[in-house]
Amino acid sequence: MSMRSAMGRVRGLGSAKSGTGHWWSQRLSAVALVPLTLWFVAAVATRTGAEHAEIAEWLSSPWNACLMILLVVATFYHAWLGLQVVIEDYVHDERWKIGSLLLVKGVSILLALLAILAILILLTGR
Repeated sequence: MSMRSAMGRVRGLGSAKSGTGHWWSQRLSAVALVPLTLWFVAAVATRTGAEHAEIAEWLSSPWNACLMILLVVATFYHAWLGLQVVIEDYVHDERWKIGSLLLVKGVSILLALLAILAILILLTGR
């Protein structure tokens, strides 16, 4: 016995089966952000009042640069996933929805790439 209406059966409307993957991606990015954020907060707290040169030297370490890049990627990926859900749930006009989704994805990628570029510049000492 099906719980779907006759019209739903004819149109084939129902679960798209993609929500679980999105849910897992958001949960895994959140789990990755916990230790990365704790590391970042501890690193910033121990360097309170440090000069720009000290921070640049600290970030020029391959270990710190790698962790910072992971933090940037996880942060922007997690934010993009969250904003995607909000847009899909609350923007009902299809044109605005698609435009907003493209804008959020593009801005997320652009900002993440700029942050990674800045970290790599500090890493290479240029």
